[in-house]
Amino acid sequence: MDNLEDLKIVVEQWSNQGIEYLQKIPPFQLYAAIGVLLLTTILLLSFRLARRTNSNTVLLSGLTGSGKTVLFYQLRDGSSHQGTVTSMEPNEGTFVLHSENAKKGKIKPVHLVDVPGHSRLRPKLEEFLPQAAAIVFVVDALEFLPNCRAASEYLYDILTNANVVKKKIPVLLCCNKTDKLTAHTKEFIRKQMEKEIEKLRASRSAVSTADIANDFTIGIEGEVFSFSHCSNKVTIAETSGLNGDTIQVQDFIREYIKP
Repeated sequence: MDNLEDLKIVVEQWSNQGIEYLQKIPPFQLYAAIGVLLLTTILLLSFRLARRTNSNTVLLSGLTGSGKTVLFYQLRDGSSHQGTVTSMEPNEGTFVLHSENAKKGKIKPVHLVDVPGHSRLRPKLEEFLPQAAAIVFVVDALEFLPNCRAASEYLYDILTNANVVKKKIPVLLCCNKTDKLTAHTKEFIRKQMEKEIEKLRASRSAVSTADIANDFTIGIEGEVFSFSHCSNKVTIAETSGLNGDTIQVQDFIREYIKP
């Protein structure tokens, strides 16, 4: 108790000394100091916001075989580069989208990163997330059902990542190979992935927080999960990398990286 009383006396003395010191400062100097502090705070916040806003990095993510690499080359030079093998290292480049090459005037280039989809290589995604302005998550619409669970788990990990949640990084759920006759529609894929993520929410919330690798939870408590519940914007599009039908992906990119 004596130690507590001594601490209380010391704190009161410091507080009184601080008040006396502030009272001795001329009002003009005091207001000027407060103004400088506020201005410095505003400038620091503006600088951080500008760094985030000016990012031109877009990440292509998804399972191996979903068509990310083909999509990368279509966006870069309009070629599918058939015969490319599964990437073991990120493909990345900074360029003007191929469809914009004929446009006149200065166009802001895009830094596009094709992140390997193999489970052992996914941690590489973490290296690029702090700089990401947007994420394109590619799903194989042709072979969707056998991969639905794995794709949903991967997307869940992205949507609960601290960088994605705090920065509200927009995500495009890109249903690839939809030109094929037996491919699933984007609405079917959306509903199935929402169901799988709902299962993941339930199962992972039952596990001790010490055993959960995810940084945040998603969804609204007591309601069935929907992508509309995410803090960041999640949109859905259809594309065909092999046929060069990438207009919806390009529109998504240019929505967040203005030309």
